Amino acid sequence: MEFIDIIRARTSVREYSEKKVEDEKITYVFECARLAPSWVNKQCWRFIVIKNKETIEQIAKTSLINRWLKTAPVIIIACADPTESGTNNSIEYYTVDVSIAMEHLILAATDVGLGTCWIGGFNEEQVKELLEIPKRIRVVALTPLGYAVDKKGLASRITTKLLKAKKRKTLDEIVHYEHW
Repeated sequence: MEFIDIIRARTSVREYSEKKVEDEKITYVFECARLAPSWVNKQCWRFIVIKNKETIEQIAKTSLINRWLKTAPVIIIACADPTESGTNNSIEYYTVDVSIAMEHLILAATDVGLGTCWIGGFNEEQVKELLEIPKRIRVVALTPLGYAVDKKGLASRITTKLLKAKKRKTLDEIVHYEHW
């Protein structure tokens, strides 16, 4: 697959089959995330892989909008150690660092036929307590990882309709040349 085809194929999957995700594929997506650029190459990211169904159900309960997460066979928690990154122009770059690594992971998952969904709506304190994450570590994002169900169910259809997820801005709307 060409790289742009991988980008075009990536979609937010909110319903997963019970098919087990192969360990080789999990290793592959983390290898891709590991190679992401970061602030002074400090690589502040840390990931937690959750396969335990009870833990996945508890994570799904940390936000009303994420109850559907319980269908995922794997959840990845993307964390950062802010002391291993920097700040510039009032931007905390640990969030940028982890976001780049997470995007590498998500595109790699698409490349091997796995579904993901970037999750930013979660209760960080509840997730940290549940997973015994140290206080200095920040939880930046979550993603389920697994095989999408063939037919989109009610949750996916409603979310797509509400968010107008398929509508993309044109290049003319997002790119400026030489000045704003």
